[in-house]
Amino acid sequence: MKDQYSGDINDYRKYGLLRVIIRASGFRILVAWMLTPDDGSTDGKFISYLEHPGKWSRHDPILFQKIKELLASGRKRRVSLIEGSGLIPKAEYFSSLVPDTASGRSSWFSSLTQRAQGSDCVFLDPDNGLEVKSKAYGGKDSSKFLYWCEVEALWASGKSLLIYQHFIREKRLNFIQRMLEALRNATPGSFVEAFSTPRVVFLMALQPKHQEFHRAIVSSVQENWKGQIHHWELTRAQQGAPADRSPAARARVG
Repeated sequence: MKDQYSGDINDYRKYGLLRVIIRASGFRILVAWMLTPDDGSTDGKFISYLEHPGKWSRHDPILFQKIKELLASGRKRRVSLIEGSGLIPKAEYFSSLVPDTASGRSSWFSSLTQRAQGSDCVFLDPDNGLEVKSKAYGGKDSSKFLYWCEVEALWASGKSLLIYQHFIREKRLNFIQRMLEALRNATPGSFVEAFSTPRVVFLMALQPKHQEFHRAIVSSVQENWKGQIHHWELTRAQQGAPADRSPAARARVG
């Protein structure tokens, strides 16, 4: 995440999803922004949606109006504006910049896990998403990615997870199914599902103790964000069981 993105159309959907999840589950969420420095690009300028309340505000009128007010205030766009707005109830925040070096990253993650102790769910918001082969842990630009070892550690600590992931140049159905399979393998005993927007997919792994909230979360997303956030589901994971590759295990949109 970069401060320059704060309040754009992707953020509106993202905050809306978080608000729906919290309302449906009562989760105490830690928002780990995974901040990296602004880069001076035009990314994040997509705020023209705020000029069309008839189309956009219906999904979450309170959120829409507050973002519009924050961006109209003339203050520099920063995630701290969202932190101070109260728009994400029951949320705490971890806002430290993500370092590239391995030693710095290890220290950063240690601080993150300590901050997450009182939370039910951790939302991880990397620039790009989960690790790729070309970006080794501790290497240049590794700060833009979340690493599977971090996913596994947070899961083992008892946290449900929501992960921001950009789409890549791969058929979306195949990509979502592949990422859900990988997430299921990294989170034994989980129920995994995904929520997609035009540019992003959010991968969710629910701890066994949280799986009772699955239906309420899905229903709330479909009710409030129809046409903007789509639900994808995979079969329930069984601890230690091999990946189910039957037709029933294929991702399906809801």
